[in-house]
Amino acid sequence: MSDIWGLIGIKVMNRIIECVPNFSNGQNPEVYNAIAAEAETVEGVKLLNVDPGKATNRTVVTIAGSPEAVIEAAFRCIKKAAELIDMSKHKGEHPRMGATDVCPWCLLAA
Repeated sequence: MSDIWGLIGIKVMNRIIECVPNFSNGQNPEVYNAIAAEAETVEGVKLLNVDPGKATNRTVVTIAGSPEAVIEAAFRCIKKAAELIDMSKHKGEHPRMGATDVCPWCLLAA
């Protein structure tokens, strides 16, 4: 993988990023815990929080670590969500875009 931070001009030694993907399941602990568990399979990633919402039927997962590790962890979580979440049966107060609604990133340390 190319160094995405170098491409945008950030040249630092100890980079830490946070990723907060939102998954379209907040009512079934087996599903949202399986998705979050994927992040923990990547060395260098810390699972910081899993916040399910019953009314919205959405879970927000927070992970942090090195950019390369967090990118891999987010990919694994998104892949697992696509495998486990059937959007044709999804209901919730929040608008739905897909098994993964959004996947925002934030640079925490540079």
